[in-house]
Amino acid sequence: MASERKFVTENIRRVLLKEYLMRKVGRAGFGGLDVQRTPMGTRVTLITERPGLVIGRRGEAIKSLTRAIEEDFNFSNPQIEVQEVENANLNAQIMAEKLANALERGWHFRRAGHSTVRRIMESGARGCQVIIAGKLTGQRHRTEKFKQGHIKYCGHAKLLFMQQGFAAAKLKPGIIGVTVQIMDPNARLPDEINIIPPPPEPTPQPAAPVSPAVSEKAEEKKAEQAVDELRKAAEHEVKAKRPRAVKKKEGEVPAPAGAPQAPGAPVEEKKVVRKRKKKEPTEQKPAGEAIQPAQVQAITAQEAAPPLAEAPKPEEKKPEQKDEKTEG
Repeated sequence: MASERKFVTENIRRVLLKEYLMRKVGRAGFGGLDVQRTPMGTRVTLITERPGLVIGRRGEAIKSLTRAIEEDFNFSNPQIEVQEVENANLNAQIMAEKLANALERGWHFRRAGHSTVRRIMESGARGCQVIIAGKLTGQRHRTEKFKQGHIKYCGHAKLLFMQQGFAAAKLKPGIIGVTVQIMDPNARLPDEINIIPPPPEPTPQPAAPVSPAVSEKAEEKKAEQAVDELRKAAEHEVKAKRPRAVKKKEGEVPAPAGAPQAPGAPVEEKKVVRKRKKKEPTEQKPAGEAIQPAQVQAITAQEAAPPLAEAPKPEEKKPEQKDEKTEG
């Protein structure tokens, strides 16, 4: 509980300081207050419309404010910094004080409310709302609202983008409260989505003019390429028409044309053989050494040929005949 009481007392002290500065700096246009604690002391940032009136001649006004803050509100080593408002029409507190002054001078509440809304929207705000409450036209209390643009009433967007100011106008019937709410012109709401358009297509560039000599050379190259392609196609067709030579298996003996085939032997297909030139006659071999292909082909698998008797060698017979003659 001790820490909570400390927070409460600290906030009460800051609210009292804000009310005190609003009374003292009302002519300069009070726009806001920011209090920060630092190791060197307390830094008080004061936002006003005319900072020259706050500082005073030779800094006398700001020195008196610093002394009052240190003594009356018990801030240690206060340092006051005065900043000027960039656009007073977008500051809710300044516009509320101006509207209250206009009502005190005798302006009608509807005229004052509409003129304030128009000035705020012309300065670039996304939306604004002005509420005037009190004895406006009679003894009964009533409330009038003037609004334009986009306004947020609750949620995180209100805390971030809505700025609120309050002022009081003292009239004969009583006090009239003035509340001004302004939405920041740079506010970006969560429901706002920017769709990026696709990149533009590149425009085709016009072709450069070609000289007649270059065009003739290109046509000649194309013609030469077409002729080469036709020549290659003709050579390919000629190669495809040539018959392929049949390879013979190893160990096979060609049979004569008129020899009968053995039973069970595979039937050979007729093959086309090219004619060749006749060779010159060569020396004939002796009859004893010649091989007759007909006798070899006549042997069948069913009837085996009788074994031939081995003929005696001539060299061995001669000496035996000589010995018989000598013996006789």
